[in-house]
Amino acid sequence: MKTALITGGTKGIGKAIALAFLQQGYEVVLNYRSDEKTALATQAEFNMLGYCPVLLRADVSDGFQVHQMFNEFFGIYEKLDVLVNNAGISLVRVIQETSPAEWDRIFNVNVKSVYYCCRAVADRMIGNGGGSIINISSVWGEIGASCEVAYSASKGAVISFTKALAKELAPSKVRVNCVSPGVIDTEMNAHLTEDEMQSLIDEIPLGRIGFPEDVAKACLYLAEADYVTGEVLSVGGGFGK
Repeated sequence: MKTALITGGTKGIGKAIALAFLQQGYEVVLNYRSDEKTALATQAEFNMLGYCPVLLRADVSDGFQVHQMFNEFFGIYEKLDVLVNNAGISLVRVIQETSPAEWDRIFNVNVKSVYYCCRAVADRMIGNGGGSIINISSVWGEIGASCEVAYSASKGAVISFTKALAKELAPSKVRVNCVSPGVIDTEMNAHLTEDEMQSLIDEIPLGRIGFPEDVAKACLYLAEADYVTGEVLSVGGGFGK
């Protein structure tokens, strides 16, 4: 029996990743921060499909809560095979109007959470002879986005973190990879006008925006690809290339 924990796993991309792993026979734990109504609705939806994911509440930008979450996890399961660091937030703001508090919030959720979760599971995965860590970055972490400097910088940090940790953990058979979504149909892009969205689509060689399921397929591949580590797998239809 393989296990997977997905942070921010009850909606959007995280929900699609969770379903993909459930469909492959994984025992799946869904982390969420505060929206219990959505978390319970997602769990019920998966129950109707015949799956029984576990919900664990924790703000993954808080080191103590992350510690408690993994204590709960390892109280249920003996090992963790796959960790997907998916939780993240965005911010559309020019740099002059980005406050220090907003900057810190973006980095706490998008970067520090990855550090906390990886730190919490590294020894366990090493002790179990291996594992797979998948960090969700963004195309903006690769090429940058105007009016999203804080978000772009945080996602770029996730890419660098991934490459460094992959080298550090490879001798212990723990693989660390990154998925870099392009323009995906999620709430995070709800602020875009129809014209703005069409302008982005016009720049995508495959001619459409992506769906959460596209990202989920990439995560499944990286979870099972035993000879792949330190890679950034772009899922953006060729956008930004």
